[in-house]
Amino acid sequence: MDQTDPRTFLYAEGKLTPEQARAITAETLANCDDGELYLQFVASESFTFDDGRLKAADYSRDSGFGLRGISGEMTGFAHANDVSAEAIRRAGETLQLLDPAKGKPAPPPRRNNRHLYTDASPLDAVPFAEKVKLLETINAAARARDPRVAQVTASLSGSWSVVEIVRADGFVAQDIRPLVRLNVGIVAESNGRRETGSFGMGGRWLYDDLFKGENWNRAIDTALEQALVNLDSVPAPAGEMTVLLGPGWPGVLLHEAVGHGLEGDFNRKGTSAFSGRIGERVGAPGVTVVDDGSINGRRGSLSIDDEGTPTGETVLIEDGILKGYMQDRLNARLMGVEPTGNGRRQDYAHAPMPRMTNTFMRAGNDDPAELLSRVKNGIFAKSFGGGQVDIVSGKFVFSCTEAYKVENGKLGAPIKGATLIGDGPSVLTRVTGIGNDLALDEGVGVCGKGGQSVPAGVGQPTLLIEGLTVGGTA
Repeated sequence: MDQTDPRTFLYAEGKLTPEQARAITAETLANCDDGELYLQFVASESFTFDDGRLKAADYSRDSGFGLRGISGEMTGFAHANDVSAEAIRRAGETLQLLDPAKGKPAPPPRRNNRHLYTDASPLDAVPFAEKVKLLETINAAARARDPRVAQVTASLSGSWSVVEIVRADGFVAQDIRPLVRLNVGIVAESNGRRETGSFGMGGRWLYDDLFKGENWNRAIDTALEQALVNLDSVPAPAGEMTVLLGPGWPGVLLHEAVGHGLEGDFNRKGTSAFSGRIGERVGAPGVTVVDDGSINGRRGSLSIDDEGTPTGETVLIEDGILKGYMQDRLNARLMGVEPTGNGRRQDYAHAPMPRMTNTFMRAGNDDPAELLSRVKNGIFAKSFGGGQVDIVSGKFVFSCTEAYKVENGKLGAPIKGATLIGDGPSVLTRVTGIGNDLALDEGVGVCGKGGQSVPAGVGQPTLLIEGLTVGGTA
């Protein structure tokens, strides 16, 4: 794959030139407040090694465009996988259905010269055989670790995307986005009982780090430890109790319980539990939550969002006070604020909407061991699986994949089947301790909203929360 000029993946002689793209965009968006032509090429691959053999090896290439026009609150959007002048003009006919804009066109995004990741493609840097060999090695090493390992699933995936955003005002921006991920899942069996453990890592970089022995061995060790811990687990207790959340990936609770409710579209429409509450206390003192898409190499990071706006740090909650929302261009304009670089889309076939990037709570001053000592009767949740949230009420439900009883400040038996139940607007007010050990997740998050999935990051320090409802099996 020749990456000397990435634009060759978007433009082709006889189909579309950069000059034509600018001219057609100016022509088709002439009566709109805002909008853009979004061009994309993406190459992706995935390998799955399961049950002792290579189960799947997929490779795909795709390219296309999305043309969006905005007039007031109305949006017109059309897309196709034919990147040609003719197809874009045809898509522009959709925008004729919009009412002509009454105001001045929205100004273009500010320019950005910051690069948060390499332009190189991870797909070509490592031969096919070496990728398969890595998964074979992981499988063999995991099985050799412990006789209780009954099954191993290892997967490797990567993608390389070239994006260009063209606006009617002549603004053009390009971003080249690598993304890689390694996952290890282990099933352990003992005395007829089977339990699972998993671990993954990744980010916007090349495969190099995933091929380092210390990294894939850590993935095996962590997944195996979780599976073996769960083999000894007892039924989870139920009721309202104190919950100690571990650092890093448990920040996914924050992502679901609070993050989605702080996205601009829900707040503009008044459907979020946080609507109209800027300046109000929504969390305990010390609770500061930010979204930052500008951290080098992170899975949720972007040099520019999918509207061309540079990403950055957006303080959402500061010392417990609600400060702002995450905004794309449309909702920011209608709410009279600046876009925050959170306009994201799954790919060219989807229109952007306000989405999280890397969302996390900042560290506090508490020693995690001291926080544990405060828990007289509760649970320690080290890792989570899936979760759901109702944006209007803020109510959430989360399942724990690794958790322990806590009695008199000491970790007790591992527990199985624990779910955490609460609501976003009140959960942050129940925080009574914030650790000094902020950690971001390892780079495996996928966020879903409105039928679109995008990579995202989460994080938090150790958190002590009073009065969460634990749904158990005991």
